[in-house]
Amino acid sequence: MTTGFSSNSCRFADYFVICGLDTESGLEPDELSALCQYIEATKFRDGARGLASADEGENFEQSPLRRTFKSKVLAHYPENVEWSPFDQDAVGMLCMPKGLSFRTQADTREPQFHPFIITREDGSRTYGFALTFYEEVTSKQICSAMQTLYHMHNAEQYDILHTPTTPRCPEEQRHLHPHPLNPHPQHTLLPTPSISRLQRFNSYDISRDTLYVSKCICLIAPMAFPQACRKVLQQLHQAVSSPQPPPLPLESYVYNILYEVPLPPAGRSLKFSGVYGPVVCQRPSTAELPLFDFPISQVFELLGVENVLQLFTCALLEIQILLYSQHYQRLMTVAESITALMFPFQWQHVYVPILPASLLHFLDAPVPYLMGLHSNGEGDRTKLELPQEANLCFVDIDNHFIELPEDLPQFPNKLEFIQEISEVLLAFGVSPEGNPHHSQGQAKHRCLRSTDMVTDRRNGNLASSPLNSYLLRENETIARLQALVKRTGVSLEKLDVREDASSNKDLKVQCDEEELKMHQLNIQVREVFANRFTQMFADYEAFVIQPSQDKESWFSNRDQMQNFDKASFLSDQPEPYLPFLSRFLETQMFASFIDSKILCHDDEDKEHTLRVFDFRVDKIRMLNVRTPTLRTSMYQKCTNIDEAEKAIEMRVVKIDHRG
Repeated sequence: MTTGFSSNSCRFADYFVICGLDTESGLEPDELSALCQYIEATKFRDGARGLASADEGENFEQSPLRRTFKSKVLAHYPENVEWSPFDQDAVGMLCMPKGLSFRTQADTREPQFHPFIITREDGSRTYGFALTFYEEVTSKQICSAMQTLYHMHNAEQYDILHTPTTPRCPEEQRHLHPHPLNPHPQHTLLPTPSISRLQRFNSYDISRDTLYVSKCICLIAPMAFPQACRKVLQQLHQAVSSPQPPPLPLESYVYNILYEVPLPPAGRSLKFSGVYGPVVCQRPSTAELPLFDFPISQVFELLGVENVLQLFTCALLEIQILLYSQHYQRLMTVAESITALMFPFQWQHVYVPILPASLLHFLDAPVPYLMGLHSNGEGDRTKLELPQEANLCFVDIDNHFIELPEDLPQFPNKLEFIQEISEVLLAFGVSPEGNPHHSQGQAKHRCLRSTDMVTDRRNGNLASSPLNSYLLRENETIARLQALVKRTGVSLEKLDVREDASSNKDLKVQCDEEELKMHQLNIQVREVFANRFTQMFADYEAFVIQPSQDKESWFSNRDQMQNFDKASFLSDQPEPYLPFLSRFLETQMFASFIDSKILCHDDEDKEHTLRVFDFRVDKIRMLNVRTPTLRTSMYQKCTNIDEAEKAIEMRVVKIDHRG
């Protein structure tokens, strides 16, 4: 299975989408989503209770403001594009994976951004970027419906309190639960004392409260530029919610992003106008690592290096992985980061970073998967019944916690690898141990680098001063890092102290400093990971079994064909590598990688990842003559970070394409 974007598209974005409440159809319970939530909530409380019925799926025990209602795609522009047909069901589910949510003025209503992926049958991907916000409900019919739901909810709670052991018959159940848009008037009038006793903080009173409902604006794009798309959507939302009209009609900005802004060419950067300010993005050249625009620092902040490396190992061995978080963006960022770090290998199996609530049955699939499950934040790990847990990697992102499958082998040179990654993170002020609460707000030391501290003359530091100065000892964050340094053996004095491009006054950086630092950290970490595979598989071509017949015949009989001499390769490896490598060579991702090597006719015919990887292998073999008898487990650090980082810095200094 190959993954990639639709090569026919030359536009930055293919569709602009609006999802939300369809006032004509009203409040429709999202029965599948609600049923899953209901079962999860009741089976642990009641123990022996059986499967809930469809009626119970509406979950009347749940407060109406916390129930699940159907969202719909209200509009999308254009109607269709030939290279990327609009998938209304997929877009609707992934824009608002848990349907509509309601709030009152007492609740927080901050806009939330999250990316998502739609994978087509041929393995190609389309990316979505959604900004969900809350707008006031102006429909009196919807407000009345919500009020009716609260009356029914309070009546239900009152009856449960007074007759807990007397279940209603189905006829009575239906009588008490009419459709909220057509309620029987006799059931909307209940004794006032009962209601007042039962009302809670998240109640709704039509005469007192303002009702808000979630709404989503979304861009569907052929390539993943989450930072640029987030800015575009935030500026559009700002224009909608601002009392002052934007400089131009909103339609003109939407038209611009859909029809006038192109994809940046390979190796180039792109700058175009948003509603209130410029938006910048860049695309790597064909000689660089593939495009990756998600903040990888967040993954290490949330999980820590040790957990990230364990999760990475599980992904490489194609173990079932379930990510768990209250935040859709975290699910997507962790999933995309782990799969990006696999270069030159690609995840070949089920990949659903955000699993809509109505598709929870996918977790029963007896195949490798990497899926993300949204948490309500109300329960814990024990409330999830997961199949085949012996072969499952469960990652509770918000709580800095990971459950590993049995008999997980160690990644080769694990301790040295952790040390090298830690050095990169420390240079950017990110703790290798992680901090699960770090990315909630504005991180004070996220953009802090060792160079900033060493050359900060205002604080009495000279460039030659050691990093364990009085200032550092007084700083709690750095003190924690220093304690970690002592345990892991990382030397702060050995950190590469370079002049930061963003602080060089001669260079005019065309994007904000934090965004540049994100790109710099991303590429440094990715290069360290890529170097591990370049070192481990520097001689892989010698063990590829070329077919004796023509390649078309070979491929048609692929299941019976060997493509790699695994036994000879393993016999040439250092002993500590064998537990991991013996399992990794059996994975689908490794088989597919070798297949692509066999099927390419020349360098021009190679897939992008294979071409970049082979170039790096050739470079290593020229610089370091290797023979099978000289193979050792000596750890060799990455040496091409500076070159990769320079390419990024030059693109943001010289924006050479404008849309």
